[in-house]
Amino acid sequence: MEVQSYLKGEWVSEGDKSNLCSVINNKPVASLIAAEPDYHSVCEYARNVGGPALRQMSIHERAFRIKFMAQFLLEKKESYYSLSSHTGATRRDSWIDIEGGLITALGLSSQARKNLSDLPWHVEGGAVTLSRKGTFSGQHICVPRHGLALQINAFNFPVWGMLEKLAPAFIAGVPSLIKPSPTSCFLAFAVFRDMVESGYLPEGSVQFLAVDIPGDLLNHLGSQDTILFTGSAATGKKLKSHPSVIEHNVRFNLEADSLNASLLGPDVTPEMDEFDIFIREVVSEMTVKTGQKCTAIRRVIVPAEQLDKTIDALKRKLGDITPGNPADPATKMGPLASDDQSARFSEQAARLMEVTESIWGNPEADGLYTGARVLLCHKPMEVDEVHQLEAFGPLTTLMPYQTLDEAIAIANRGGGSLVGSLFTADDEIAARVAMGCAHSHGRFMIINRSCAGESTGHGSPIASLVHGGPGRAGGGEELGGARSVLHHMQRVALQGSPTTLSAITGQYVKGSTTRESENHLFKKYFEELNPGDSITTHRRTVTEADIVNFGGLTGDHFYAHFDEIAAKNSLFGKRVAHGYFVLSAAAGLFVHPSPGPVLLNYGLDDLRFIAPVYPGDTIQARLIVKRKSFRQKRESDKEPYGMVWFDVEVTNQQKTTVAEYTITTLIKRRTGSPFDQ
Repeated sequence: MEVQSYLKGEWVSEGDKSNLCSVINNKPVASLIAAEPDYHSVCEYARNVGGPALRQMSIHERAFRIKFMAQFLLEKKESYYSLSSHTGATRRDSWIDIEGGLITALGLSSQARKNLSDLPWHVEGGAVTLSRKGTFSGQHICVPRHGLALQINAFNFPVWGMLEKLAPAFIAGVPSLIKPSPTSCFLAFAVFRDMVESGYLPEGSVQFLAVDIPGDLLNHLGSQDTILFTGSAATGKKLKSHPSVIEHNVRFNLEADSLNASLLGPDVTPEMDEFDIFIREVVSEMTVKTGQKCTAIRRVIVPAEQLDKTIDALKRKLGDITPGNPADPATKMGPLASDDQSARFSEQAARLMEVTESIWGNPEADGLYTGARVLLCHKPMEVDEVHQLEAFGPLTTLMPYQTLDEAIAIANRGGGSLVGSLFTADDEIAARVAMGCAHSHGRFMIINRSCAGESTGHGSPIASLVHGGPGRAGGGEELGGARSVLHHMQRVALQGSPTTLSAITGQYVKGSTTRESENHLFKKYFEELNPGDSITTHRRTVTEADIVNFGGLTGDHFYAHFDEIAAKNSLFGKRVAHGYFVLSAAAGLFVHPSPGPVLLNYGLDDLRFIAPVYPGDTIQARLIVKRKSFRQKRESDKEPYGMVWFDVEVTNQQKTTVAEYTITTLIKRRTGSPFDQ
């Protein structure tokens, strides 16, 4: 295999050639063809070819392409597994990287389609009325930035790291330039090559940079570009302080390795389930990926009275694990990823051993196949090094505490972490520790026996939750579902008349001019409905019989509806109709009774009862198309459909609004789509 760059729509087959060797047997797995491109033209190609192609699509169309691409790659996963073992990864390690990465891409695609507008941009939240009469309003929207997303990935997760950055940038409408780590770039290349082969990514939307040091690339980045870096804090600081990055205020997301901590609650004893769960998690985080994870547990904080029991339990668990050939299904821990990584690990481990006591592992066992090591720091509040030095491998340091406040202080001494965890059966302890540590951690996991069985684990970033952390962890934020897409967009506050804002945003803004439809909206198919289309219903006078009958039907005999004397002294001054009767009566006014494109009402949001409705009042409803969203037809669906959101305004005879809300409706589509299954 030749690992080549893919730039400006072509594979680059010329450049300095070097071997990429297997960590298992040191034999060549691939050769790296290091290109020396014109970085200015590479960046311009992304901006001028990839960017416009992506911005022509809606967010949902882009999300569907990521979904189908990920499904295409899943069918080829076994070929990736065989390559992954040469990086030192066991089958379990590779699952996290390969299928974990693909699942993350699928998850981000789903989150974007659920939570973001089916437009080329995202309309964020509701409009804000800025004037007394409502003629001047504001609306936030998020638009694709006209730049590129440069992702600089770490060696430990060549697939996951690439996909968790690519998916949100692509869905946001921003092209990516991917630079993998040379250590594991042959695996990233194999996946990227299939991404191109899938045909789902338009020209210019992705490029691949197969080089070690990317020359003067950063000099060609501008204010619309974004850098997404995963790696060491030291390298991140160097990149972040580059003159061009500073001059142009290039967006920079840094996800750095951190000294993550796991705490054992003072309530937990060795006889409890939580103790065994804690030990398993610590050992897992030490050995998965041979401890080469940015989220691995580096500091184990335990009650002083449980220190000896914790040491004994860790020794028993670690005694069953020795490093071996990662291609062997029986191997639980593979080697470190490279000779360079082994040297760095040995150096940092030696520095830590100068200020700690070694209680497990052979300190002389250097090399790729080093075993797990456990150190003990007796006075963690006095020894700075254990909170500053990270040995990026299968090593953790035990730290005893006397009080819960001390445990919290120890956890926070890491200077900012990607993730912390607590194992306790006491929810009061959980609340105290979580809130004491929250400001210093990007994610905090609390585990007890009730949730452990379905827990994703201390070290597993989840597509729907943010991944990042303050301080040492980089101060960045990735993932978080739809949030990850918005990281790549520009939030802009629009101001103008509601009608103008509706025309700009592509969805109805309250107060804007509407178009009264000649045909009932519920008789129109999905494609025939447009934001701003409306109908005004006939009227209905509310009677005392309506109130009595509704109360009898529902069992709601609240005094304001039935007790004339009590109602007189109430907020309303006299008896009123049930709010939910008004809601039901409004549905009777706007629903079309005969069969048609409407399949069902899916939900109701933002309901507000603005003014009371009294017996004798006459109500009327107005139905307005607010926004719409395509939905993929699945094999189980009888017919293709889309989702339409309607604003509903209910007024009385004085034109006073008495209720307003949004209903979501599933409506048939007339035509199919290439995105349908």
